[in-house]
Amino acid sequence: MEPFLGERFGNPSSAHRWGREARAALEQARERVAAVLGAQPAEIVFTGAGTEADNLAVLGVWRACGRPAAPVACSAIEHKAVLLAAKAAHGQGAQLVLLAVDETGRVDTDLLDEVIALRPAVVSVMWGNNEVGTVQPVAALAERCRGAGVPFHTDAVQAFGKVRVRVDEVDCDLLALSAHKFGGPRGIGVLYVRDGTRIEPMTWGGGQEQGLRPGTQNVAAAVGFAVAAELAAAEQEQEAVRLGDLRDALEQVLRDRVAGLIVNGGGERLPHILNVSIPGVAQDALIVALDLAGMAVSVASACQSGASEPSHVLAAMGRVLDEGASIRISLGRTSTAAEVERAATVIADVAGRVPALA
Repeated sequence: MEPFLGERFGNPSSAHRWGREARAALEQARERVAAVLGAQPAEIVFTGAGTEADNLAVLGVWRACGRPAAPVACSAIEHKAVLLAAKAAHGQGAQLVLLAVDETGRVDTDLLDEVIALRPAVVSVMWGNNEVGTVQPVAALAERCRGAGVPFHTDAVQAFGKVRVRVDEVDCDLLALSAHKFGGPRGIGVLYVRDGTRIEPMTWGGGQEQGLRPGTQNVAAAVGFAVAAELAAAEQEQEAVRLGDLRDALEQVLRDRVAGLIVNGGGERLPHILNVSIPGVAQDALIVALDLAGMAVSVASACQSGASEPSHVLAAMGRVLDEGASIRISLGRTSTAAEVERAATVIADVAGRVPALA
């Protein structure tokens, strides 16, 4: 990224030499991202974040369908970037349809037939959940939507780099990514838009990114996105095994040491996320005590961990949210077996010392 951060580096929309150099770097980054995803370069739209990509997908396709009252459907455990976008459409006349999940957080594919019968403007189901790690049957969901002519969007922000994600293998029409989730820079995302998908912009201006995301592009971040995506995809299979082994080891030690521990999520899960509930323990006290012990855990996703409201994901899964503490533990590229052992020891020790629920 460094060569594209200097003051002399040009605007990619400018016709002079410095602008042409910037444009060449931007388009090369677009080609590299497309190759990783199995897409065409023209189908890659750079955005400012995964949240922006999700908003553009949900609201952009709904607006383009020409039916303001058309349903917008998504799973009940979507990231707030999708849920609140769907609710925004609902506030402007759209019907909001939430797909229920089972106790593991998995969408029942048979429920989709009832939703498709409503002729929704878009269906959005995330590839892998950011709180409990449950992987959704996106290939089956996308195939059913494609057969019915219904646009299908998936938030793959948490999944990319942890499981195989390619749009030439899954018939989604739109897919969102965020670079910082796989080692790239913060502040840049991508929305894949399959050729032929009808979508309107959320903002207007100079017409960059095919008019879907106008504004001067962040060339350095796009270059960083492309490099990180290539590395993450190349190392995904091996890293998934390593992270999955660490997660399973952490889960087993916690089961052995923490009485009544509940693991949230089930079936196929993202390899780097473990969400557990500890009955009878005050959640706020547990989070503070773990922080003081040098452990960073979350109540929900980082985007909403500062909120006092309970997890909508666990609520949708039927978990009782007022009878104990629920925390999300995330593993990453630098995580080691020694850290997992220490984490399990600290959590077990702290859970035994923090105040019980009143």
